[in-house]
Amino acid sequence: MSLADDLLRANEEYIAHFDVSGLKVRPIKHLAILTCMDSRYTAQGVLGLALGDTHVVRNAGGRVTEDTIRSLAISAAILDTRACVVIHHTECGLLGRTDEDLRQRVAEVTGARAPFGFLGFDDLEQSVRDDVHALHASQYLPHDYEVIGFTYDVQTGRLTPVDA
Repeated sequence: MSLADDLLRANEEYIAHFDVSGLKVRPIKHLAILTCMDSRYTAQGVLGLALGDTHVVRNAGGRVTEDTIRSLAISAAILDTRACVVIHHTECGLLGRTDEDLRQRVAEVTGARAPFGFLGFDDLEQSVRDDVHALHASQYLPHDYEVIGFTYDVQTGRLTPVDA
């Protein structure tokens, strides 16, 4: 069996229990979440939210990038979100990594040297503060757009607020 076959079989199981066809594109809580792509947690799960409650933007490190701003601007302007929760987590693959380290690793694997930054960081709480500030400073989000930050501990499941 191929990977595609395995995935399609799993989708058949999903379809057998599918019961969310009535959800709307606008998130019920008018909330967006920016977090890491880490496989050890779901953004909605750590906040006690359900499918349909929030938009979720995930990328390496949960960092604010041009594409993050693009997604959140659309979420706010067209789909009525009015706040964003930024969550960075312990044991992140970007923690303690520099752009040069990451460029070198990508080059080793692919043979190509990435021209973009990877936004590694040394201080977990400061990375949250930096991203909260970046969202507050964005001219593409409403002036009253609320942004709050947390760290998430992948060993305990605990969220800790980060003062911006």
